[in-house]
Amino acid sequence: MSKVTPFLTFDGRAAEAVELYCSLIKNSKVHNIQRWGPGGPVKEGSVISASFELDGQPFMAMDVDGGFPQGDGFSVYVDCKDQSEVDRLWAGLLAGGGKETACGWLVDRFGLSWQIIPKALPEYLNMPDNPKKRAVLDAMLKMKKIIVKDLDAAYENA
Repeated sequence: MSKVTPFLTFDGRAAEAVELYCSLIKNSKVHNIQRWGPGGPVKEGSVISASFELDGQPFMAMDVDGGFPQGDGFSVYVDCKDQSEVDRLWAGLLAGGGKETACGWLVDRFGLSWQIIPKALPEYLNMPDNPKKRAVLDAMLKMKKIIVKDLDAAYENA
């Protein structure tokens, strides 16, 4: 395990969240899920500890009665190779009650914030400041899900 590992808490849905995340992100796997037996401090069957990887990044999770709010101060950033990967992850993470926020961010049904970002966006934003970069930035600020063809159009039309 890495010395530094993000640790997520859920209100009775840790296993469901871990399974969803590992099913959506390529090269991901669940290492183990341990559950509380009878007489534990939380509901029997709740996750006491789950260790998993999302594309090689280690994570841990557990269930906490009542949960703790995940908060927007922490998000999982996913560097997507293309629009089809953005679309697939966006749909999968919103399924079952997630919500779009802005500029490539969403909150999944478990309350975890994600940034689903196509590689084209940081390429545009890392350019020296110029009118084309500002046009791309203005276009991005109007989006919820990032649409690469709309970024490209903003760049070309600036």
